[in-house]
Amino acid sequence: MNIIFCIMMNRKMFRGAVAAIVLLGLHTGAFAQDFEPYIPQEELPDAVQIVPAPPADPSPDFDHDILRYMWGKQQRKDPARLEMAVRDAVWSLDTTIVILSEPFGMKISKEATPAIYEVLTRGVTTIENIRFKPKAYYFRIRPFAYFQEPSIFPQDDEWLATEGSYPSGHTIRAWACAMLMAQINPSAAEAVFARAWKSGESRVISGCHWQSDIDASRPIASIGYSRLQTSAEFQRAMACAQEEFRRLTSSYKF
Repeated sequence: MNIIFCIMMNRKMFRGAVAAIVLLGLHTGAFAQDFEPYIPQEELPDAVQIVPAPPADPSPDFDHDILRYMWGKQQRKDPARLEMAVRDAVWSLDTTIVILSEPFGMKISKEATPAIYEVLTRGVTTIENIRFKPKAYYFRIRPFAYFQEPSIFPQDDEWLATEGSYPSGHTIRAWACAMLMAQINPSAAEAVFARAWKSGESRVISGCHWQSDIDASRPIASIGYSRLQTSAEFQRAMACAQEEFRRLTSSYKF
């Protein structure tokens, strides 16, 4: 990849990033941001036509969902795991990047690592937009609402109940970020995916998602990721991010 081209890409990046300045809930402690996707939402595969419907109630698969909901409530008794679940619930792409940056092996920011930041924010935004159709189509009730119990964020329960549970946007986001990070730094793939897996489990622990929501979210994210690879603009940006990582990693200390 020509270094001059990458410099030119860096000058253009973030042109589509705008601050939404919308506080999503007391537990988030952050503002949402919108980033320009590499591929428009309407050009992404329709997950409704690909993945199975969520388990029927009653069914053996739904019984498993109930058991996992009970498991999640038990996990809340572990202060460290509860703290992780709370942090994983922050609906902020910057927060997701910070969480996964430790297993990735490098602190990531738009100032210090602009090429990596650009490809992560725009790449994840592209992938996670695949969630909208199945969420609206199935409009599945969330676990806390089904059992008429509070989630670990009762102040947000009324708002969360207005959005479908299947699939999990948080899980798609974390898994998408992990796939992109592994593409940039393959040696960190195991650690990054392990942490992203826990992020999905956090959604069960929170009471905001069924296990089957999480199980569907990872392949849905992979479908979006495969479509992302067809974007020439993304491929150029990814090459710049990989070059930036190679340039920084030899002397970088986390």
